[in-house]
Amino acid sequence: MKKMKVALAGLGVIALLAGCGNSKEAANGEKELVIGVDDKFAPMGFRDEANELTGFDIDYAKAAAKHMGMKAKFQPIDWKAKETELASGRIDLIWNGYTITDDRKKKVLFTKPYLSNAQVVAVLKDSDIQSLGDLEGKIVGLQALSSAADALEANPIADKVKNKTEFADNVLALSDLKSKRVEAVIIDEVVIDYYMSKEEGTFKVLDETLAPEEYGVGVKKGNEDLLNKLQDALDTMNEDGTAAQISETWFGENKVLK
Repeated sequence: MKKMKVALAGLGVIALLAGCGNSKEAANGEKELVIGVDDKFAPMGFRDEANELTGFDIDYAKAAAKHMGMKAKFQPIDWKAKETELASGRIDLIWNGYTITDDRKKKVLFTKPYLSNAQVVAVLKDSDIQSLGDLEGKIVGLQALSSAADALEANPIADKVKNKTEFADNVLALSDLKSKRVEAVIIDEVVIDYYMSKEEGTFKVLDETLAPEEYGVGVKKGNEDLLNKLQDALDTMNEDGTAAQISETWFGENKVLK
């Protein structure tokens, strides 16, 4: 009988684990939603002076998780490996200025777009680069395996630049721009707008954009249940004003798409 009880207990544990799948629980028993982020992607997700994660997407994700009855847990990841992290189950969502593209749709499920963006060209304020054509023969920097890279490759000027230097994140790219190791940086409009507000007189953005785009949240292929629950939460946040409030805090206006 004792052996039978032990066996049944073991089966119970296995059944419990099988039922939980990849879901995790916080100390208080609340289910955790593990979100992969690039922690150097201001103003979407980045670290403040106290080294705490902050940003529009951080606040947006926290609010969505709360609407889902879950707790958001943020996991900084190598952005180049974001889809691998999602597919492996180490994270539940990719949520940090994640651009919706046809190629990425083959790898992940996406929520409806929640924010519009564009890839733009940032140069130093005193640069003589005035147009995309002026990038010919120049050294251009961008974040590796980002939508900035895709946008540049889709433009004819890509074959005319002198060199394309890839960086792990936008902070490093802009640092090299300030040091004049690169002459221009392809970057998200929302990101450079943030840095231009912080470092007035340092950068300027060309009038021509490389590509308009939209941000969405990435969910693992096959996990339609999580996708639907998340989308319901985002829709509710649009209806009850939560999304607008968060947007106004970070952008001074409601930029969230409905």
